[in-house]
Amino acid sequence: MRVRALGAAGVLVSGAVHFKMYFDWAHDNNKIGPAFLLNAGAGLVIAVLLMTWRHWIPPLLAVGFGVSTLAAFVTAATVGLFGVSEHWAGWAVWTAAAAELMAIVAGVLVLWQEYRPGRRPVTTSPTAVTH
Repeated sequence: MRVRALGAAGVLVSGAVHFKMYFDWAHDNNKIGPAFLLNAGAGLVIAVLLMTWRHWIPPLLAVGFGVSTLAAFVTAATVGLFGVSEHWAGWAVWTAAAAELMAIVAGVLVLWQEYRPGRRPVTTSPTAVTH
């Protein structure tokens, strides 16, 4: 459950950073602005799902969220993305990148720990009732 919480924190922090950046500057770009709002909403939804739904889908979403968001930034920082050229500078960039890496690693760990082939399901022993 702790690894799920780390993944939830990663997607939530990344979403929060993108939400702030939307209001700082991204709202002026009609392609990047909506993507930043979508990122913020997705981060919140995925974080809630990771903590409340014990299924393989939420950790997979966390991995996809982290990979796609980080890939979009790397694209913006190298060749540009929809008129935005970013740089590896500033608190928002490093905070979001670290949070996305954390979401990726935590999502992969949850998938490996909880859903790998051959893993025996966790069972609880029934309580003995004496009469």
